[in-house]
Amino acid sequence: MRALVSARLGADFTKLWTAAAVSNVGDGVTMAAGPLLVASVTDEPAFIAGAVFAQQLPWLLFALISGAYVDRLDKRRMVVVVNLIRAAALSGLAAAIATETVTVIIIYVVLFLLGVGETLADTATGALLPAVVDPDELASANARLYASFTIGNQFVAKPLGAWLFVISAAVPFGFDALTFAISAALMAGIRKGPVPAEPRQRTSLRAEVAAGLQWLWRHRLLRVLALSMGLSNIAFGAAFAVFVLYCRERLGVSGVGYGFLLTAFAVGGLVGTTVAARITRALGGSTVLRAGLVIEIVTHVSLAITTTPWIAAVVLVIFSIHAMVWGIVVTSARQRVVPPLLRGRVGSVFALLDLGGAALGSLLGGVFASVWEITTPFWIAAAVMVTITVLAWRPMREAGAV
Repeated sequence: MRALVSARLGADFTKLWTAAAVSNVGDGVTMAAGPLLVASVTDEPAFIAGAVFAQQLPWLLFALISGAYVDRLDKRRMVVVVNLIRAAALSGLAAAIATETVTVIIIYVVLFLLGVGETLADTATGALLPAVVDPDELASANARLYASFTIGNQFVAKPLGAWLFVISAAVPFGFDALTFAISAALMAGIRKGPVPAEPRQRTSLRAEVAAGLQWLWRHRLLRVLALSMGLSNIAFGAAFAVFVLYCRERLGVSGVGYGFLLTAFAVGGLVGTTVAARITRALGGSTVLRAGLVIEIVTHVSLAITTTPWIAAVVLVIFSIHAMVWGIVVTSARQRVVPPLLRGRVGSVFALLDLGGAALGSLLGGVFASVWEITTPFWIAAAVMVTITVLAWRPMREAGAV
């Protein structure tokens, strides 16, 4: 497999892909072991929930700023340095656990540093990819990156992280530190991306962030895609914030059934990464994006209506396939269209809308389900998606040209 990828997408992409795959496994291990670690230090629910928030907070605080720095600095070198810093932070956490000096504050600080590093490294990797592969191969390259995340982070890492924690609480974090060190070494071997044709005049950070926002706002297709993604994620976050309660109260399934439905969702995402490039070539980007909006409407309505677990599972698989294909098409279109000097900033806006929309939706979904019925968030999400579809249908016609 690696030989085929090297021949088609190049040795540099193979290094980037392998680096991403290795760090994805490490990230998943920490995601699985992190809550176990916090729970071993404190039994306070607010502190345990705060650990997740500590790692997500940097995206809300620094996403746009990180994008500006990505455009200022050497992207490959940035990923190398950030990964080494994350490896050092995790090594320190592992040492604190091993010496029984770990506290909730130490855990929060390390998770926050990991989150800050994620805003820089993930944005830089996305901005670096167009310099590593040809424009026509971006969909295939993004599909492989998405697949490595799904397999490594979702399937392999979670049980591995729990198993390593049982062996010793420090082991999973030391393991993650090692994956970041390996990833840094692989990224260091990538050739430096092409230098932009026009020299860039250094301005203030605020002006650079504003320039990225202005460029995105003036580009009709990407503006529509960014806003559609952000609003869709609010709808998705609202609908799925109470998914565990929906499974129990509406579908009548146990914890095992809930796990099965989550697995169905992950399987659909994996399938989506394998068919994304072929579907896009066969149907065109415009058709794929428009069809995805319709699939989202049908998904929310179907889940609001059904009380049958296997129907919900089929719907989730189809939705997950769509979500993965849609994400790959949007990411590839953005990487092809955005000028090299703006890729970090524009990419960071998409990341902010993506994660910020999901976070806001999660808060709203809990409120809706508490005030009304458990299916209310799904009906509201369906109404939101109908509105997005009506407004975005015509502008998405332009996706066929990118």
